[in-house]
Amino acid sequence: MNRRQFAAAAVAACVASGFAAPAFSQDYGKPGGPVTLVVGYQPYYTQSWSGVVMRGKKFYEKYLPKGSNVEFQIGLQGAIIVNNMLAGKQHIGYMGDMPAIVSTTKTEVADVRLVANLGLAFDQCNIFLARNDAPKFGTPTDALKWLDGKSVAVPKGSCTDRYAQATFKKLNVTPKEYLNQNIEVITSNFRAGKIDAAVIWEPTASRLVLEGLARRVASGASVEENDGGFLGMRADLIKSRPDVVKGWLQAELDAQLFLADPKNANEVIKMAKEQTTGFSERVLWQSLYGSYAAADGGQAVRNYMHFTFTPQARELISRAATFLHSVKSINVDKLRPEAIESKWTEDILKERGLKAPIGEVKALPESQAPKG
Repeated sequence: MNRRQFAAAAVAACVASGFAAPAFSQDYGKPGGPVTLVVGYQPYYTQSWSGVVMRGKKFYEKYLPKGSNVEFQIGLQGAIIVNNMLAGKQHIGYMGDMPAIVSTTKTEVADVRLVANLGLAFDQCNIFLARNDAPKFGTPTDALKWLDGKSVAVPKGSCTDRYAQATFKKLNVTPKEYLNQNIEVITSNFRAGKIDAAVIWEPTASRLVLEGLARRVASGASVEENDGGFLGMRADLIKSRPDVVKGWLQAELDAQLFLADPKNANEVIKMAKEQTTGFSERVLWQSLYGSYAAADGGQAVRNYMHFTFTPQARELISRAATFLHSVKSINVDKLRPEAIESKWTEDILKERGLKAPIGEVKALPESQAPKG
């Protein structure tokens, strides 16, 4: 199976069994009345941790109609959330850029739209790890060129796939093997010494590094390739309950501002620890607030909170859509205009006297890291 078939297969999970026929519009009640929402989110993807904050702090209770009920469901990967949103099992989804884009292109099944940006960064998804016995590299570029003729693994069809292929193209690198592996298989293969390198997202990247299973050698900053997360909503919710859309996005803004305040770092990590398994507080802290050396692709800012669809966010969406179309994962090379509904976040920023980006999650000193 070639890389295009692999990438298409990775995203095909989004339109698998469960909704062969188009999903019908759901009844969310009348504007002003209580609403029941099911929210898919990814505590195992650091860039979407505003969802972790939303669940932990319940900011939405301030804005949604009294009597509303919100259920959070964990998605181990974005494709699962896309699947559930298209099937009408979830109404709001916190996703990485690739599954978020895919979700908007399946209109024959259901209409999903992007309503907010969760953040843009260079090292939340785009992180190259090398085996521990790899040579000591002088620069990230040296490390990336070393990959020529080596075995590299990524979860294909994901943001890691786009970043890896863009990097190979920029540096004229051709791996001996370009393997489609999930995070669990990559972890076991690093432990067994079966792969030379992999591209992994946070917080798994920091866990592999801190557990001594691999070395971080480069990031998107090394080749100026960024990554991002987006918030999606079903169009039937948007059309029938504009009060709920605005209320949720008001709360989402509160969550992003909370994340960007370094005074809240310890509380954020405690919430992430409660909502995940297999990750220590030290690993979780490192994934969002930790500092890495520039030689390893480190950045002073770990996540830029844009909230709305700034030119940078739109450029990433455009670039990612082009990639997904090139590997036949979606049937369009750019999104339909209504796939991005930016007016909600733009209006909220105006009302609150804020401008995008609304904050930055900066790397913090090692002395502030939790001990556990």
